[in-house]
Amino acid sequence: MRHCGGAACGTMWAVTTSAAGVAGHIAAIDQGTTSSRCIVFDASGRPVAMAQREHRQIFPAPGWVEHDAAEIWRGVQHVVGEALGLAGLAPEHLAAVGITNQRETVVAWDRRTGQPLHNAIVWQDTRTDAACRALAADSPLGADRFRAKTGLPLATYFSGSKMAWLLANVDGLRAGAEAGDVIFGTMDSWLVWNLTGGPDGGVHVTDVTNASRTQLVDLATLAWDSELLEAFGVPERALPRIVSNSEIYGTARGVLAGVRVAGSLGDQQAALFGQACYVPGQAKSTYGTGTFLLMNTGETPVPSRHGLLTTVGYQVGDTPAVYALEGSVAVTGALIQWLRDSLGLIRDVSEVEALAASVPDNGGAYIVPAFSGLFAPHWRPDARGVITGLTAYVTKAHLVRAALEATAWQTREVVDAMRADAGLELTALKVDGGMTANALLLQLLADRLPAPVVRPAVSETTALGAAYAAGLAVGFWPGLEALAAQWAADAEFEPALDDGTREREHGMWLKAVERTLGWAE
Repeated sequence: MRHCGGAACGTMWAVTTSAAGVAGHIAAIDQGTTSSRCIVFDASGRPVAMAQREHRQIFPAPGWVEHDAAEIWRGVQHVVGEALGLAGLAPEHLAAVGITNQRETVVAWDRRTGQPLHNAIVWQDTRTDAACRALAADSPLGADRFRAKTGLPLATYFSGSKMAWLLANVDGLRAGAEAGDVIFGTMDSWLVWNLTGGPDGGVHVTDVTNASRTQLVDLATLAWDSELLEAFGVPERALPRIVSNSEIYGTARGVLAGVRVAGSLGDQQAALFGQACYVPGQAKSTYGTGTFLLMNTGETPVPSRHGLLTTVGYQVGDTPAVYALEGSVAVTGALIQWLRDSLGLIRDVSEVEALAASVPDNGGAYIVPAFSGLFAPHWRPDARGVITGLTAYVTKAHLVRAALEATAWQTREVVDAMRADAGLELTALKVDGGMTANALLLQLLADRLPAPVVRPAVSETTALGAAYAAGLAVGFWPGLEALAAQWAADAEFEPALDDGTREREHGMWLKAVERTLGWAE
């Protein structure tokens, strides 16, 4: 098997496998922001085949981002068929299929025809900014108007305001939604509905993790909330039924005919589940363009007073839901790309580890990549990036090392906020994503948290989480204990930096962060 890098259209890989035996594999559909993938896993949780296809990014106006939901559905069907072919499997060799998806992206479609009634509005889209500010202005709590119920601040990021925009701006949509002919969903709902028959009996559901990101759900009840629905003007009749992450939703038709559709999680929660973070205090962090860190906080939602989101982590069948705290960092991998593409300090990202390791420290330089503000835990849109501590001693090697340290320090800030909110000590940080191939970065993380940092043997943790959820629902795996025992580490990094050096450098980092604030008017 070779590692599949990037998101190139038509990417695929497979290992030799046997189709002998019935229902010996699980398929996972990973519907992401730039592409859709299907990965087939065996009973040990190892991937045996993968196919991937990109879809268009549509930009109708500044700050607007859309996808063609019909194009995505066609792409999903294509990659499913391709992955099965690469694995030498037929649908009857699959015990179930699970889904993971880009969160907060919303589509509205006609229940009778199955046709989308507008392009899907993507999670990155900011067209609802004025509406969110108006909702905030109507409350003395401002952007925290609904945080006590939803765990979320008012922001364009979440799904409810996108639904409200569609209802207000697409002719006939509101009347159709109130009549029950127009239905809404995030991408999980769209895929489950199409997989299970579409206009001919498709199941209209959404899982608790995706539902918790709509800003229309009470975290305590995990049900659509009348106060929230009224505030956003969304009719409940148009919304999907909320289900757990691991149960049989229906039986697929078409390319997966006869396969049980049995698992669904939003992408970051799927990574938490795939990383086997089933004990409070366990956490995962996904390192890509930016970084998403989630910590399991147990069966009670933990309100955040330190700039984090409270969200559903996962729910297996009729067991109690498990909640999580989430923190996001805007710029991590993107900083390395900037050093390459804008400053020309490196020719290829493969040079980063050796160059950064060629110097013992950052030479006194710190980089805070607040290119468009700071995300968690600061939430300061007025911040802008800085490089501080420059002297004639500093070389490009020091700057590249400082860039890696910036990822480590930003992670430390989110972890500190989680410790303060949850009162839980981080037992270990399980990491995934493209940046985690860099062993120096992982050592820098361990040194600065300080906590063990563990890279898994199976890197496709998001798709694996969806596979795990589906497999649990159909008895393919017996329970969470078996999945936790099956999880294996590829490498573990223990803290090695002395406390004095760590705290001195942490103080310098905080001074550098302070310098970023207030730059943008």
